[in-house]
Amino acid sequence: MTNEKQGLRERKKEETRRTLSEAALKLALERGVAQVRVEDIAVAANVSMRTFNNYFASKEAAIVGNAYERAERLAATLAGRPHDEPLADSVRAAVLAGFSEAPDRQWLARVGLLRDDPALIGATRKVEIEIEQDLARVIAARTSKDAKLDLQPALLASMLLAAIRTAVFYWANDPRGGSTLLETLGQAILHVQFGH
Repeated sequence: MTNEKQGLRERKKEETRRTLSEAALKLALERGVAQVRVEDIAVAANVSMRTFNNYFASKEAAIVGNAYERAERLAATLAGRPHDEPLADSVRAAVLAGFSEAPDRQWLARVGLLRDDPALIGATRKVEIEIEQDLARVIAARTSKDAKLDLQPALLASMLLAAIRTAVFYWANDPRGGSTLLETLGQAILHVQFGH
């Protein structure tokens, strides 16, 4: 019973986090980031200011908040790949699985916000640093390295996130529109050297 309660509690927390992040993003897209207040986000999500503050330190953190979900899925997918599979193949499969849904207008608008708004660039980088640490732990486990003592897992995690970010921004702004997002991501990942 306790595990069921903990599971329900965690799902409710994730739902509240997602609701806040979606409300923040919607308001930012409608009004512009500078015109959104934390109070507006709390009202739109139908939660108290205290609840908002329990989940996010700022409106910028809330706007970029759903990046954690994709990163958690990436880390979990990578951890679940066969251990005898080459790391480069596992990473590529995990990234492409995480972007398998076709982007919609809201997703593209969010990418534009994250790329162009200086406050969101900083908030995104803060999220990426936490994500890099999670990915580094998974990469370390897959490569039999120590994430605290070896440079390689952290460096690979950082390069991987940079490749993903660069590919997404490039694809969203590609005037030729010649490649799909998955093709662009696949090309970017090929440039990350996963060798020992």
